[in-house]
Formats: sequence, C-alpha cells, structure tokens
Amino acid sequence: MKDIPSALQERLDAGVTTLCQCWRIVRGDGVVQGFTDHDEDIVIDGATCRAGTGFVASEAKSALGLSVGGLEVSGALSDASLNEADLAAGRYDAAAVEQWLVDWSAPDLRILLMRGVLGEVRRDGAAFTAEVRSLAYQLAQETGRLYTAACTADLGDARCTVDLDDPAFRGEGSIGTVASVSSFRATGLDAFADGWFVGGRLVFASGGNAGQAIEIKNHRLIGGIVTLDLWQTMPEPIAPGDAFVVTAGCDKRFATCAGKFANAVNFRGFPHIPGNDFIIRYPLRGEPGNNGSSLQG
Repeated sequence: MKDIPSALQERLDAGVTTLCQCWRIVRGDGVVQGFTDHDEDIVIDGATCRAGTGFVASEAKSALGLSVGGLEVSGALSDASLNEADLAAGRYDAAAVEQWLVDWSAPDLRILLMRGVLGEVRRDGAAFTAEVRSLAYQLAQETGRLYTAACTADLGDARCTVDLDDPAFRGEGSIGTVASVSSFRATGLDAFADGWFVGGRLVFASGGNAGQAIEIKNHRLIGGIVTLDLWQTMPEPIAPGDAFVVTAGCDKRFATCAGKFANAVNFRGFPHIPGNDFIIRYPLRGEPGNNGSSLQG
C-alpha cells in the first residue's frame, strides 16, 4: 500500500490537481538523469527532471503472483539529455528507474509509483521507446551454479584466476586498414597465434570509441596480416590509428582451459557429464562389454 502524504491526499481529494509524472534514471556508470512530462523542469532528490524531452509513459501493468510487470516510456533523443550514442554504447542497459507522481506546484509533495530497470530500447529516427521492467524480473534470472559441461566462470574472474595482465594473454595494438564497420586489419598483434583472441575482449584506448569494450568474433593471422572482426558495430566509426587493448578469448571447454591457459585445476564445469549423444547411443559389434552382440552402428 502506498503511503500518500496527507497534504498531497488533501489536494487529490479537492478534485483539482497540479500533478505530473517524473522519472529518475541512474545509469550503470553512476550518471543520474531526470525527465518529466511537465512543461517546466522539476528537481527531485538533487536530480533535475528535464521538460521538453517529449517523455510520455504507457499504462503500467501489474499482476498477482511473480509475473513481471512494467510499462513503456517514449521520448525524443537530444544531445542535451539522452542521445543515440549513449544508447548504442549500452550506457542505459539495466539502468535503475524510479517513477514519481509529483505536485509540480510543490515538488516535495510526491509519491513513488514504482521502481524498475530499463529493458529493451527501440530507436526510430530521433525518437525512442524504452521498456521499464518491475523488480520482479530478478526472480526470472538464473542464480547459483549450473551443472554443465562448459565452465561457468568468466575468464579472469576470482573463480577462474587467470591473470589477463599476463603478456601471454594481453596485447596492445592499433587499427591499420578498416575493411568494414566491424572488421579491420590490426598492427601490434603479430606475435599471437591465429584465433588466439576469438571470444576475447577489445577495449578502445583512443579515438571516438575510447573506453568502449566489445567482444571479438574472429581473429585471423594470414601471411603476417592480422584481421579482427567484431561482433557488433561500434557507436562511433572506427578509424586508422585508433589504439586498443585485447585479451585472449576462452570457449569454456576443458581442453582449452588446460591447453591454452594451463588452468585445469580451476575449471568450473563438469567436462565428463553425459550429453545427448550418450543418451541415443546404441551398442556396436565388438564393443567392450557387448559380449558379441550383433547390433551395429
């Protein structure tokens, strides 16, 4: 049950209200932003909720039980508030959102309607629509350790223990020739074997994408020429001379853990777990334990 301030309740009971909605967003990098559907800026908890952004919200949906409720908000992209580059860079992924009902004539009179996180964001020209999920979404996330053949640790984390600052697993280079929006020839990585950085992480150290990280789709070394393909297009165009740092990739197989990283003792999977192929197997002639059965594969 919502605890409505008595002064706000009196204004609601009066029938004539001066109400608006405000949204307070806290991004993963700590940046706090505010938006409102009122025609003037409103300050809430030190955050200025900007007007003139075209922010509107759909009807909020909720249900009994553990289903995930939420709503959608729409607005205009603006360099002064919320821009396309920040959205494309993932700075709003899973950002915390608060929705407030505020008396704009006395902003201290307000009530928190919901808390949630930003989900899918769709862009269409200079406009966007963002999904706001209720906190119940966390109940649908997998937690705990999984019983799988692949390793469940992330390369370099506390459970894995591989030191990614080791020169054997870390390289520094720069972009040479750009082949496409997500593929380029690289310099400075000639000492690493073909495929060494597949599945690894690339962090730009300079250029328009400085500080941005991306996963490496492919790493080829042919005739002394190194080519890197990225899984996604970067927010800003990549250009010759852009510097970057790359770390080795891991496909989470036991053979890779043991052979590439010499880290089998810290493998966090179950490499000998039977798979689907074990379930559908049938005996072969002469197979140990088959006692001469005539069944064949």
